[in-house]
Amino acid sequence: MEGLQDKIDQKARELSIKAVKKAFEKLIEQVRKGEEPKLIIKKRTLANTIYDRQRKLLLLGEQKLTRKFFDENEARRFMQTVLMARIIYEALVNNEYPTIRDIYYRGKHTLPHVSPKDKFKNTWEEQQESDAVLRDVEVLTGKLREEMLILSKEKGKVVGDMRLRSGNDVIDLSKMGHGAYAIESTPDLIEFLDVNAEYVLVVEKDAVFQQLHRFGYWKANKAILVTSAGQPDRATRRFVRRLNEELKLPVYILADSDPYGFYIYSVFKIGSITLSYESERLATPKARFLGVTMSDVFGDDVPLNEVYLSPEEIKSGDTKKLREEKKERFLKALKTFGYKEKLTKKPFMTEEERKNFIIRAKEQDLERAVELVGDKVYKDFTNEQLKSSRGGKKTIKKSPGYPWFQDPKWIKEIGIFFLTHSKLEIEAMASKGLKFLAQEYLPRKIETNDWLD
Repeated sequence: MEGLQDKIDQKARELSIKAVKKAFEKLIEQVRKGEEPKLIIKKRTLANTIYDRQRKLLLLGEQKLTRKFFDENEARRFMQTVLMARIIYEALVNNEYPTIRDIYYRGKHTLPHVSPKDKFKNTWEEQQESDAVLRDVEVLTGKLREEMLILSKEKGKVVGDMRLRSGNDVIDLSKMGHGAYAIESTPDLIEFLDVNAEYVLVVEKDAVFQQLHRFGYWKANKAILVTSAGQPDRATRRFVRRLNEELKLPVYILADSDPYGFYIYSVFKIGSITLSYESERLATPKARFLGVTMSDVFGDDVPLNEVYLSPEEIKSGDTKKLREEKKERFLKALKTFGYKEKLTKKPFMTEEERKNFIIRAKEQDLERAVELVGDKVYKDFTNEQLKSSRGGKKTIKKSPGYPWFQDPKWIKEIGIFFLTHSKLEIEAMASKGLKFLAQEYLPRKIETNDWLD
């Protein structure tokens, strides 16, 4: 008797086989007609990545490139794309479940030298190269690799009062003991059966996820608890999108209070440039950044003694005057970028706690922040341009910033980062007390709508 998983998998296989055949049968027709074989594919480049402000998604534009078999510059990539499609097609029709690493090895072989001028010895050298070709096939077919039953390492985890079906089994996510359910690499094959929850809390750090799980946070607050264990993988992003889209559960992101944590939120919400062609299935535009925000740490009105001064500025003279000037510049920049609310928010941390928990930002942290909001914002807040080292030379860090971080509320938060040169990890909130994190900080922020959109 054919199992449920077999039926689900078989349907996925049939759809993917059809998509691959449709995308590449044009090549056969071109050869039959004596025409030069060529592939037309949308460009997966930054220049062809568009931010849709209305839908709050990064999308792939309409620019296309043509890969011709008889073009010396394109022949290798043409061959790689066709080879990748063949490997995937054979795996589908043979009822296999290859991993992305399997695919790399299946396609990697040495090419014969036709002439002494040959530059390449292998079909592809590194997995990074074969992964890029796999993404081209996804664009050509309109199918995610997960839909083509290509597996990858499981990373994300989830727990909560929810039942789902995976394969032949019904899994109760409320009965995972001290562990959690590992989000499988084919999340669209999961069937949601029932859920008793009011929202989804995505935790960047796995360690904090485990603490909240053991503390019973999801039980006390009727939440689905998810961790991305750092930068989210595709399966976790898709799973979170489905929870929001199909079950109508609000999604809150809990990440470090630094530019890298802010970016992880951005990937969940908006998508990424690399996978902009699949943002509509992977991104969750309605996701909210719950924290940790810079204003959670310092409040809106940053204490004067916590305004950052460089060692040179400290030696130069009147430190109080310098800090006052910097804070005045901060307030002026807020108005310039459209922030109109009163600065009345109180911090969740005392000055003594901040001394114990905050981490001084490094140059790469500042560079990352400039990438988010742009060098113009940085200059308005600091009255200087950030210079970074590249190849042993100091060059001005140029960046237009991401449009979705141009919101005045986000500019205020990153402006506080520029003002204090400080960052804080989620673990600091747990170190302040797990009860504080689970029973005060998180519930209060959700109840008072203290989040960023």
